[in-house]
Amino acid sequence: MSSSALRIGFIGAGFVANFHRLALQSVRGIELSGIYALKGAEELAASARADGLGDTKVYPSIAKLCKEVDMVAILNPNFARLDSIRQIADASSKSKLLGVVCEKPLGRTVGEALEIVSLAKQAGLHTAYFENQIHMQCVTSCRKQLARVAAKMGPVHLTRSAEEHGGPHQPWFWDPTQQGGGVWSDMGCHSAAVGMFMLTPDGEPLDFLKPTEVNATMALLKWGREPWISQLKARGVDYKKTPAEDYATVTIKFKNPKTGQIVIAQATDSWMYDAPGLRLSMEALGPGYSYGVNSLTSPAGLFISDAAAEAIGNAEVALEKSQAQRGSLIVQPDEPRLYGYVDEWINAADSFRNKRDAYLNFAYGARVTRLIAAGYLSSEERKVVSFDDVADDYIPKIHRGQGASVLR
Repeated sequence: MSSSALRIGFIGAGFVANFHRLALQSVRGIELSGIYALKGAEELAASARADGLGDTKVYPSIAKLCKEVDMVAILNPNFARLDSIRQIADASSKSKLLGVVCEKPLGRTVGEALEIVSLAKQAGLHTAYFENQIHMQCVTSCRKQLARVAAKMGPVHLTRSAEEHGGPHQPWFWDPTQQGGGVWSDMGCHSAAVGMFMLTPDGEPLDFLKPTEVNATMALLKWGREPWISQLKARGVDYKKTPAEDYATVTIKFKNPKTGQIVIAQATDSWMYDAPGLRLSMEALGPGYSYGVNSLTSPAGLFISDAAAEAIGNAEVALEKSQAQRGSLIVQPDEPRLYGYVDEWINAADSFRNKRDAYLNFAYGARVTRLIAAGYLSSEERKVVSFDDVADDYIPKIHRGQGASVLR
């Protein structure tokens, strides 16, 4: 690697960290210099070295990692994010860190998100909030292609966005007290953010539209029933005692402050999509024009017979969250680029080199966290709520382990 390459450090070595490792193979002028994680660090470092991402080393602490890199990425579980940024902030005075990345969600609660924003600011660090779907080229290219049409006819007035798959990998993702909720916390942050982004007129800042009303319906439709509830119990998660939602549909109204126009984002997320694999779908409707995205549309596919199925040890080789190892399977040749991971890394690296925040910064991440909290508040109170109704210290009942009182 070049001596001028931007040195990146990972905090965390789980599923998303491995996905980011794959994305970094398509980013120029970087190297994955170090990893700190409680488990999996040696394996991830070995994979990074095999990928040609540099002489990736494992470090025994966040403080020592920060001294050896230019930027650090928080990719560990949600419940560890706040402590991680505290350690990064403490180490920043003894390091030459340019900036810090945090994978979604920025915080499990508004309070956590605001503290993370404050800590990074106090430490003088530039920030990048990783919301990959806003960087998806199929979304950004459609917006660019329709920019002149939108300027003439008017901006998008309705978006529909969804993320659906069969459920998370690790037990902590299912545990609302550790993750911060259920599917709305896990994936609603994607759908709410990209829906708001598709509504935002070209040339306006990301916080241009003003959220006014949030109306949410959440339910536990599959994973609170047998045999699935017993499958979760076997993994250490008890949905009889502390359930979380596996389905959420949320409608968010926004107001254009310049024109007064009301626009709407509809978001749907589920952990019970028993189909080929992860599906991301987006639709934007404007006056006289529209565009749509479906991640399960691919020019490639394959077939595996019953006799040959044992040759596939990992169903996710072809597609993230794939639930089948045989039959007709969808193949996405480059998932990290399709989902926007590559482009968010390019933006973050370029921004930090030029001593500025990324396109999506921590303040933006905190705004998304408040939208997620508003969804939970609406579901709890079974009514439409205002974005401004969400107090900084609000903690959803599902996050507190009281989901049975909300979902049943």
